[in-house]
Amino acid sequence: MTRRRPGELVPDREPPSPIATHTRPTPLPSVGSRRCSQVIEYEGRPVAADARIGIAVARWNEDVTGRLLTGALDALAGAGVSEDRVEVAWVPGSFELPLACENLARTGRFDAVLALGAVIRGETDHYDYICSAATDGVLRVSLDHRMPVLFGVLTCEDREQALARAGGGHGNKGADCALDALRLLDLYRAISGESR
Repeated sequence: MTRRRPGELVPDREPPSPIATHTRPTPLPSVGSRRCSQVIEYEGRPVAADARIGIAVARWNEDVTGRLLTGALDALAGAGVSEDRVEVAWVPGSFELPLACENLARTGRFDAVLALGAVIRGETDHYDYICSAATDGVLRVSLDHRMPVLFGVLTCEDREQALARAGGGHGNKGADCALDALRLLDLYRAISGESR
């Protein structure tokens, strides 16, 4: 670098013309707040009427998890997934969800698996151990089976927070989880080039 004026650095040689090294394609229309060029962009839609979905549900806090399950089933039906393409496995609590998800995934019958549960903080460290085990276990099943295994386990401070997220004022996280499973299936099919 050489100096022309005080504080101004100038390259020793001129940089190559931007047109010579990079051709900017004509931009595509805006998508949300982003501008697209010729970048291939994938985003799944909550559609997959042909999907087979396995759902593992914890019985612990069943007044909450039952609502999560109802939300998930309603969302799947609304997306066109028929009841005969959904199977539900009940387990004692959220700690058992990873093994149930593993068993559902291992059958090869499902395109996606949902883990639905509710862990409410108490006065001991038990909450932290259950949350950690459920989170890590569900993630491992997803990675081991290379399929969507969605974590629909509420981890709340109290029952009111849990109920608010199971069909109350904060929506239904079971429904959100089900629709996200369909979005991921659609996304992975688009990426792999599978046709519908």
